[in-house]
Amino acid sequence: MIRLAKLKTRNQKLETKMTHTLNPQEVRFFSGRSNIPLAEKIAHHVGVPLEPTYFSRFSNDNLFVQLGASVRGRTVYIVQSLTPPVSDHLMGLLMMLDIARSAAAREVHAIIPYFSYARSDKKDRPRISITARLVANLLQTAGATHVMTMTLHSPQVHGFFNVPTDPLTARWTLADHFRERGYTAEDTVVVAPDMGSAKAGERFADMLGLPVAAASKNRVSDTKVEIGGFVGRQVRGFKRAIIHDDEIATGGSVVELSRHLIQFGVEEVILTCTHGLFLGKAVERIQAIPQITEVVTTDTVLRPPEREMPHLVTRSVANVFGSAIVKNYYHESIGDLFTYWDEQE
Repeated sequence: MIRLAKLKTRNQKLETKMTHTLNPQEVRFFSGRSNIPLAEKIAHHVGVPLEPTYFSRFSNDNLFVQLGASVRGRTVYIVQSLTPPVSDHLMGLLMMLDIARSAAAREVHAIIPYFSYARSDKKDRPRISITARLVANLLQTAGATHVMTMTLHSPQVHGFFNVPTDPLTARWTLADHFRERGYTAEDTVVVAPDMGSAKAGERFADMLGLPVAAASKNRVSDTKVEIGGFVGRQVRGFKRAIIHDDEIATGGSVVELSRHLIQFGVEEVILTCTHGLFLGKAVERIQAIPQITEVVTTDTVLRPPEREMPHLVTRSVANVFGSAIVKNYYHESIGDLFTYWDEQE
């Protein structure tokens, strides 16, 4: 089990001012329009300015993009999350990659904090696209020589990329939020919404020294799910449950799961996820359950004010991306920042 002291030491290392930064003469850092605040934080972390990028539209609705600094012979980083409007942000990212490649950049790194198409990872109906694979191919075709992302919806998506790809994790950042709460294995359980997220839930629970349970979920539609019960450890007898998921979109899964946990006697529910989109009626659904006392997410997604909540806590992952970028730049290992990495005692 990973000790809380080890978690504290690791986060202190991430938060400490890095001895290495990037050479601003050799590096260019740009951002699309989806999450400029996170891009600014990452650029500050690695010690380079965020260069301007100019966007406009022609009368026929075609997108126009221009990078605001020379990239010739340089290492280029482009930050863009695939958040709504996803198609616009994806097209903008592809154009920025193509611009950098065509302008003779030495390397082109696509930094994608939220890769939304990771949910389209399998052919589970006739005549549909495995869109995660398609987008991975498009990124390479557009000019990406390396991709960095965070908490993909499923492990197999990593294999869709034919360029080096680093799937980073936010679980250290999220776990650090709970580290000094004093939760114990007698009163708190970590709950994964389905068997597909059970392994991630187990890693997260291990960090906090807590037990873990997994729900049996059947997805009826994009906004509706059915919870059939719990697999393995039961949740009865626990005062508090931390629901750990990769993302919360419409809130259907976590709200239905919260109701089941309350029926089993859980008095307090905390939601935690890497990607907090809170689309549609998600905020309304979550706030309708008074037992949900806190929602903890990260800044991979930039939300408008109407999708914020009074009990929402947002932790920044700029230091995770910044550390990975600097380590990669200096050819150092970044294995301990990976989503699927397990530390050995």
